[in-house]
Amino acid sequence: MGDARALAELKRSQDDGRLSNAVAGFLIAAGLAFGSAASANECEDSVVENEFVLGAPICLPSAPERIVVLDPTFSLGMSLELGLPVVGAPIFDMSDAVLKSEAVSLGVADIGSMAQPSVEAIVALQPDLILGSVMAEPYLPILSQIAPVALVTTSDWKEYYHAIGAVSGTSAEVEGAFAEYDARVTELQNQVPDTVVSVLRITDWDFQVYLDGPNAYGPFDVLRDVGVKRSQYETTEETEVVKRPDWEQLAALDGDMLLYIVGGANDSDVSGRHEEVLNNPLWQLLPAVAAGDVHRVDPGVWMEFSGLGSAHRVLDDVEHLIVVRE
Repeated sequence: MGDARALAELKRSQDDGRLSNAVAGFLIAAGLAFGSAASANECEDSVVENEFVLGAPICLPSAPERIVVLDPTFSLGMSLELGLPVVGAPIFDMSDAVLKSEAVSLGVADIGSMAQPSVEAIVALQPDLILGSVMAEPYLPILSQIAPVALVTTSDWKEYYHAIGAVSGTSAEVEGAFAEYDARVTELQNQVPDTVVSVLRITDWDFQVYLDGPNAYGPFDVLRDVGVKRSQYETTEETEVVKRPDWEQLAALDGDMLLYIVGGANDSDVSGRHEEVLNNPLWQLLPAVAAGDVHRVDPGVWMEFSGLGSAHRVLDDVEHLIVVRE
């Protein structure tokens, strides 16, 4: 993108209230001196060619020292697991207390919400790399004037992890970490019973069933890896990721065991919705509920899944809740 277009975008952002006068003036007065990432042909640093990095091949720092991440899930969790020097992330509304505590203890500064990060906060952190998902693409014209930007385009957590490794030069570390995960999965595959497990998320406004399928979201992909059986309603060979059943369709959750999640990045836990659901006769008719085989699981793990740490915590739930011990 040319400087003229980027300058126009900065001015529009200032007019829309997304940038303060001070920050917009600073960037404009600097002549957009931060500059976007150089093209691969001009690169004097590291050329990243991963297929899941937007615009690849792109030129990025080979050893970044100040990284701002734009989401509190994949980008933050995976970066911290790899020991990357993260200085900023949107951490205020995180549900994963474990990851949030780690980020705070490491001095990671809050940059606002994932949906609307504070450009002022990002500028103040003086990053040499900005890292996030493709959801941040609308901010690319502005962010690329602050530091080189790497946006990951895949929603598959394993592909995302390998993309972070490629961007940060830690691909060998990623491979080593997955070797440990794969070994644990293999061990558990031999212990998981034939029990059919249903999983439901309860929010303020609906029910959500994340499916066992080719595009399964992180924790449900972990269940798939380890061989946990889901009900027919919860299983697909299509690209669908989530279903939103109504009250009557809950009857399709006919697993022997039910895991359920309350909220995650919303106030379903305190809004009264949780109690409303558990007291409803249709809930109480579910086979697992009637049998007393119902377990509430942590929304921080299951709805803010953030990498191998989350994956191992899902495997902990498999061990403690699903695996039958003599």
